Amino acid sequence: MGGNCSASGRRQDGRTSCVSSLRTWARRSSATASMGRCWASAYCSTPIEFLCRARRNFRPILSSRRCQYRFGRVKKMSKTESRWHSINENAQSSLHSARAQLALAEILQETCLLALPWLFGAGFLTIVCAQLFTEPLQGGLAGLVLLLLSVGVWALRRAPYLVVAWTLIGGLFLAVLTPAFWGETAVLSLAALPIGLATLLVGVRSGLLMAGASTLVIVLLSNWLPGLSAIAQAVVLAQVWGVVWLVWLTSRPLLTAMEWFQIHYQQSHQWLERSRDYQQELSQTLKDLADANLQLTRLNRLAQAMRQRAEDARRAKEQFVANVSHELRTPLNMIIGFIEMMMQTPEVYGRNIPQPLLADLAIVLRNSRHLSSLIDDVLDLSQIEAGQMALIKEQIKLEEIIEAAITAVRPLFASKGLYLKTDNPARLPPILGDRTRIRQVVLNLLSNAGRFTERGGVTLSAWQEQESLFVSVADTGPGIAPEALHKIFQPFQQLDDSIRRRHGGSGLGLSISRSFIELHHGQMWVESTAGAGTTFFFCLPYTTPAPDHANVARWFSPEWEYRERTHRSLAPLPTDRPRLVVLERGKTLQRLLARYLTDAEIAPAASLEAALQELGREPAQALLINEPAVAESLQQLELSARLPFGTPAIVCSVPSIQESADALGISDYLVKPIAREALLGAIDRLQLRGKTVLLVDDEPDALRLFQRMLIAADREYRVLRATNGQQALELVRQQQPDLVILDLIMPEMDGFEFLAEKSLDPQVRDIPVIVISARDPAGQPIVSKALAVLRGGGISIHRLLATLEAIIKVLSPYPLDLGIQGGQQDGAAQRLAQESSSAQGQGQRLFGQHRTDNDRHMPDLGVRPQTSQ
Repeated sequence: MGGNCSASGRRQDGRTSCVSSLRTWARRSSATASMGRCWASAYCSTPIEFLCRARRNFRPILSSRRCQYRFGRVKKMSKTESRWHSINENAQSSLHSARAQLALAEILQETCLLALPWLFGAGFLTIVCAQLFTEPLQGGLAGLVLLLLSVGVWALRRAPYLVVAWTLIGGLFLAVLTPAFWGETAVLSLAALPIGLATLLVGVRSGLLMAGASTLVIVLLSNWLPGLSAIAQAVVLAQVWGVVWLVWLTSRPLLTAMEWFQIHYQQSHQWLERSRDYQQELSQTLKDLADANLQLTRLNRLAQAMRQRAEDARRAKEQFVANVSHELRTPLNMIIGFIEMMMQTPEVYGRNIPQPLLADLAIVLRNSRHLSSLIDDVLDLSQIEAGQMALIKEQIKLEEIIEAAITAVRPLFASKGLYLKTDNPARLPPILGDRTRIRQVVLNLLSNAGRFTERGGVTLSAWQEQESLFVSVADTGPGIAPEALHKIFQPFQQLDDSIRRRHGGSGLGLSISRSFIELHHGQMWVESTAGAGTTFFFCLPYTTPAPDHANVARWFSPEWEYRERTHRSLAPLPTDRPRLVVLERGKTLQRLLARYLTDAEIAPAASLEAALQELGREPAQALLINEPAVAESLQQLELSARLPFGTPAIVCSVPSIQESADALGISDYLVKPIAREALLGAIDRLQLRGKTVLLVDDEPDALRLFQRMLIAADREYRVLRATNGQQALELVRQQQPDLVILDLIMPEMDGFEFLAEKSLDPQVRDIPVIVISARDPAGQPIVSKALAVLRGGGISIHRLLATLEAIIKVLSPYPLDLGIQGGQQDGAAQRLAQESSSAQGQGQRLFGQHRTDNDRHMPDLGVRPQTSQ
């Protein structure tokens, strides 16, 4: 091991001597390359640092070129930069060349050392085979020379590289010439070996020198070399010079290859460093991404929790609004009812009411009605903010709405001596909207204009512009200051308190009106100048019906030349809207879908045959059937066997308000507050034979109010009273009244339970019932009692499980996960899904080219078609 260490140390010394020789050669290169290597060895990173070092170490060169730089001047930095880039390129080239020379020298030194074992072996083989020579002693001496030469070169391995190289070359040359003097002229053919080594190890000049010397020796000593003919001499010389030429051709691209290797090695090293840096950045990025995913997961959980809280708050708000509506409307109904009774029929109380008291009662009545309208506005605003405001859209004519609103507010204008003008064309296109809400907007604008205008009047204008209908209400009132226009549409905002005192109002009308217009995809704005009046505008979009063309082909000609479009079309792309075919007798489900599924296309059908034809004409996402008899509808679908493959048919029972009332045995439905005329009109429509009326309400004041209304009618009604449903049911069975006036919200037994028990008793089932409640049935959720699903082609098992899971999640308060339980997927469900997926693949291969876009999921082939679930 010590010998190996000493050998490696001596080899390193040889390399050091080679490197020192090459550095000596490099110092003799040009000044520019020397300066570039100086900079490269100093690892200058900036032009300024390089120039500082160059000026300090190579001042004569800079002076000879008259480079009068002052390194603090900014105006000469551009020239300095260009000079730096030029010198940098030269220095890089010289540096690569020097490194290639160093690498080549190391290779040559290794070649010398690697040739020694072969030389030693050749000498040993010559000694062993000495008997083959003419003179065995001479052969043995030649072999001994080779052995001594190899040993000597090995001994000189720590000497400078040139000493080792020339010792090897000279020894080989003498070993070749010695047998020739002894008469073995054939050995002269080996003279090319030392000459080739000289050319390879030392250089081309050394090779040429050795070739010339060999030629001179062979020519001059040819007389002393017996057996060397002129032809043999020419062959030997040709070999000598040919070897020089071949080695020169071989070594010439070797240096270039070494330079390329050095350059590519440096580039590979740089790329490796960059890849390591990129790998580090990628690792850091992946770590950051993992942290971001963790944060996102936490935020998702927090968002789910917040969403659940918001949903709970929304439900609580809805319940609160419903309770407040009932609790506020009930006492207001009594207040308004009693005051109207006092003012309209004072004789009921047995004496004339003084005029000052009637005036005070009129103030109470006006404020009560204002409070009732305020409650309605607050409820509407809460529904708008919650996104639960339902619109009943239909084709309406704006002229009819304007005429009805003008008729309603004309007494207000007449009482104040104001004019009310209209300026609208004779015919405006119909629009799709909610008649009640748009009428409320127009009525609110006209009422505000009439209340705030003291002189002059109001002008209502309507016109058509592009694809919208515009309506403006202009008054000659005091106007609005520009700085106050921004809060005119804010809830509960008025310009100042004096307006509230003089004109009343809550500040909700304009806010609600603007929300109604925006729900119709329209806009509302105001223009006003202080002292010059105010003008409110709103616009509503309308869709122009497409003309009925008998033949659309008349717009095209076969003689036209087809030209490809050269620019992108500016026409809007048609949107793929979900299409639903609805089969029902009325329009309850259609209106419900139009309210809440605004992006869906509703295709109504009056019969099952028409619905199936509609499905055959154009594919749809589903067929919806609204029918109380769910079983009969399913039987008709199965018998028809014409439901398109893959199209689900959903049968439900969504009754209308009138249907719900008929099912419960309700003759009429009145919403509090109730005027006396409305109550008496509902009773007149029933055309009762008898005069016995049962009042059912848990509020004694309400019972007294309704009793007063009936007595004041002077129709000799016999009034019975009950405070809960159980007591009312006993009175109905005992007295059998001609009419029941019922409140729905009561303790012990409410109105719904009373109606259910009444419908089961054949003796009292036909007694008419008028429901009086503070809850508006139009704003209450509609309840479907049944839901059935049928799919053309059947329902596969895994789709059935997914459907059940979705229905349970929606309908049950306890969600069920059929596929994943405890973090692991159920094995049976997984096998069913795999089997169904395989069946789907087979079905898609069979029917792949004949399937519509609506039938992308093939059910299990083993399921019986037209199976109801």
